[in-house]
Amino acid sequence: MQIPGYRNVADNSIHYEDSNSISFISTQIYRLLLEMNQDYSRPLVFMPIGTDRATGDCLGPLAGTRLKGLHSGALVYGCLERPTHAVNLLDILQDINGRHNNALIVAIDACLGNASRVGYINVKPGKLKPGSALNKDLPEVGDFYISGVVNVGGFLEQQVLQNTRLHVVYSMADIIARSLYLALIRFERQVGTQASVGIN
Repeated sequence: MQIPGYRNVADNSIHYEDSNSISFISTQIYRLLLEMNQDYSRPLVFMPIGTDRATGDCLGPLAGTRLKGLHSGALVYGCLERPTHAVNLLDILQDINGRHNNALIVAIDACLGNASRVGYINVKPGKLKPGSALNKDLPEVGDFYISGVVNVGGFLEQQVLQNTRLHVVYSMADIIARSLYLALIRFERQVGTQASVGIN
């Protein structure tokens, strides 16, 4: 049964328990991939951010690990084995810029929000400001980003992240990874179609 208020089309967000969440999110991702890479020349780089040392902050690494399992060719910089976090963020960005010219970077991260927003996954154009919930001064990243509201913000944020339910974070990460996979496959097929047209 569809739960009222589980989707906000205008805000490009949807609750992870919505039965249409994967379809909705993958469509939003695919649309942004096309808009920001119209000539298909930019390599796609996925940058999940977070650490496995805090349950609430492992959304990114979980999604990155899951995406790598679904698509071995995906360029993923951030997973459980090698997370991208506050300490190494600048080094990872430099590595990406050195390896991939004019990359289209998709950032993925957890965030905190109002109680009514917990469980929502957002897909938005623009740069992600990682660490903002913990008042960390980190560089903005991404051409567009996917964020998941894992818990309530406003007070004792570090403790909140440490005490976030793993089930919620894991479920949201799985939805994000599967959505990214579907959008990536769809985009790759579009690139292949355009290449065939160009050859002919």
